[in-house]
Amino acid sequence: MKWFDLPPLWTLLFCLTAYGLGRWDPWALSLAHPVTEMLAGVLIGGGVLLMVLAAAEMRRQRTTIIPHREADRLVQSGIFRRSRNPIYLGDVLILAGVVLWMDAVPGLVLVPLLAWVLERRFIIPEEDRLRRKFRADFARYCEKTRRWL
Repeated sequence: MKWFDLPPLWTLLFCLTAYGLGRWDPWALSLAHPVTEMLAGVLIGGGVLLMVLAAAEMRRQRTTIIPHREADRLVQSGIFRRSRNPIYLGDVLILAGVVLWMDAVPGLVLVPLLAWVLERRFIIPEEDRLRRKFRADFARYCEKTRRWL
């Protein structure tokens, strides 16, 4: 069952929900503008870039990228110097970009909701495992690197 409980699936679910909200929008809200379209592209591209950089660093460090697995190493290099959770941050940026790209204004409410779901379902349990396994190293890492940005 854990293979179905993965962040990309949650992100996809939220993107599909945003699409539905955008099509259902009884108020006909719109942010359509060339600047908004450019911002959507930047958010989606930035999210994908964060994910690629994080995955490459985790591969380089030879540790798992799968959220429910035990990490072999505490990755603190590369993009992980800026954010403890660049892949989850990427998920949130992609959703925000998709909402803007589809002009699904009511879907904007889903962006903080996805961040909350990712934090509760994945980040907190992962950090608990890392805290138990890497103890003082993880505590020092948390002091110098923020969870999201």
